[in-house]
Amino acid sequence: MGRKFFVGGNWKMNGTKKEIDDIVAFLKAGPLDPNVDVVVGVPSIYLTYVKSILPSNVDISGQNAYKVAKGAFTGEISPAMLLDNGIPWVILGHSERRNIFGETDELVAEKVAHALEVGVKVIACIGEKLEEREAGKTEEVVFRQTKAIANKIKSWDNVVLAYEPVWAIGTETIRIIYGGSVTAANAKDLAKEKDIDGFLVGGASLKPEFVQIVNAKQ
Repeated sequence: MGRKFFVGGNWKMNGTKKEIDDIVAFLKAGPLDPNVDVVVGVPSIYLTYVKSILPSNVDISGQNAYKVAKGAFTGEISPAMLLDNGIPWVILGHSERRNIFGETDELVAEKVAHALEVGVKVIACIGEKLEEREAGKTEEVVFRQTKAIANKIKSWDNVVLAYEPVWAIGTETIRIIYGGSVTAANAKDLAKEKDIDGFLVGGASLKPEFVQIVNAKQ
């Protein structure tokens, strides 16, 4: 069996209950391609609310979790807490976490490993900064970030690797999804690329066009 197409919508720090109701309404209206795994990454404070109203064909993810189960880490949540609230996924290592909050490759890898050990599936984000890309360091940076994770985990079975911008590695098991400004306008063309197994969508996941992105393979 091939790799199933995967579309993640990362809401980032956006949404009120009213706006969330509107998003969920267009997800319910769909129709969404049944051959696609759809997951939305929701701000922590809204996770249980969103879970209670999401249609059954859309899964839910946290946007961050720490590397231990509990302790004196004010403001953090743990993968165990996500699971306790029925949240099966978490986004880890997003470029905003790395670049704004200073998360290192080592910390991201530890967080990924801990989440997997607890039983939470991970959307693991990798990718170089613009200056690294312009300096020709894309492969070096991506290799370093991926290797840090590989060194800490036993299996990639419950990991989806999100990369921005596109590069291709040939593997038949791990899904590699693209996270570089995906819109309804470019999703169909991107979905035709043989090494792209889906998308991690930012702003467009807050709009009705997200349904078109989910259905890009149709």
